[in-house]
Amino acid sequence: MTVYRSRHALRGPLTPDRIAALRLPTGRRGYRVDDVDALLHRLAYELRERARERDEARAENRRIKDALRRWQSAEAARRSAG
Repeated sequence: MTVYRSRHALRGPLTPDRIAALRLPTGRRGYRVDDVDALLHRLAYELRERARERDEARAENRRIKDALRRWQSAEAARRSAG
């Protein structure tokens, strides 16, 4: 897993509770654009990482299921031939 690095980064993994509790500092005219952009960048990064990890897990799951099916077919053929 890669590590997110940014001078604006929140420390540690983002969780739904951490995001819900997050309060961005405000200036006289509202939220500072740099803080909002940094948060959006971090959220996009975290979502991409989760999607990549999910896709890798699904691919590994398919690989294992296919290997099991091949093994089961080979075992069935061996037993019926013997």
